[in-house]
Amino acid sequence: MDDEPARARDARTPYGPMSTGQPFDERRVAAWIGKAITLRGDVVCSQDLTIDGVVEGTIEVGQHSLVVGVGASIRADLVGRVVTIGGSITGNVTATEKVDLKATGSVEGDINTPRFAMAEGAHVRGHVQTGTKVAARS
Repeated sequence: MDDEPARARDARTPYGPMSTGQPFDERRVAAWIGKAITLRGDVVCSQDLTIDGVVEGTIEVGQHSLVVGVGASIRADLVGRVVTIGGSITGNVTATEKVDLKATGSVEGDINTPRFAMAEGAHVRGHVQTGTKVAARS
């Protein structure tokens, strides 16, 4: 016998089983600003954040990680625990733990962090201060 209501209750989504009649509870471990997004203003995030698009303003992730993807264009001051840069930054970067500047990354501004890693091919136009504990603003 074909039990239509039972099949509807057991429907699956790409995120797992879907219960009918219940709101969908999305649980992401990181936020993402995609390539097609241009954002102007202040970004304050309480979880890890990846940016692949364009952001102008300020970006603060507190004690979370921030990844600026290859091709991303940022005109903002950045604050986070670990900041990984593969795109272009115009603004100051402050990390309480580490800044990791990839070969495709560039920063036009000052970097303040206890630990700094820079790959061959990356560019910095500004001052880099390392070796001291940095207090996050948020």
